[in-house]
Amino acid sequence: MTQRMQSLQVLLQREQQHCDQAQSALRRADDMARSAREQREQLIAYRSEYQARWTAQFNQGGTMDILLCYRSFMQRLDQAVSLQTRQAELADLHLVQARRELMESERRLASVRKLIERRAAEIAHAGRQRDQKQTDEQAQRMRWPNTQRDRLLSQ
Repeated sequence: MTQRMQSLQVLLQREQQHCDQAQSALRRADDMARSAREQREQLIAYRSEYQARWTAQFNQGGTMDILLCYRSFMQRLDQAVSLQTRQAELADLHLVQARRELMESERRLASVRKLIERRAAEIAHAGRQRDQKQTDEQAQRMRWPNTQRDRLLSQ
């Protein structure tokens, strides 16, 4: 194997490692995005349940202190939902970035593979040309003595 092919094989291994790392990063980003969305949905569901429960409670009557506690807690829940929504959006952005990086890594890996294929084809072609040249030279050498003998006999 030529030095250039060895270098290309090392490059291929490196690109394969980058691709594997990008795939792992994509899986982690996907897990985190899914988890953030699920947490947001859980908070929204809890907020709806809490609101329905307290709405029923207020229909039966309640004091001003309880109403203030309810409003305060609902504000905190709204803040938590808002924060978790931002976290989910950020996780989705990381997921998109991880997909881009994986696609770029796969593109580079495919390019290196194609380069190796071309180089191997060049080497094979050069080998066939060298073999053909050797065969032609050998045939020429074998024919040369016969040509000389034929000339001598024809004189």
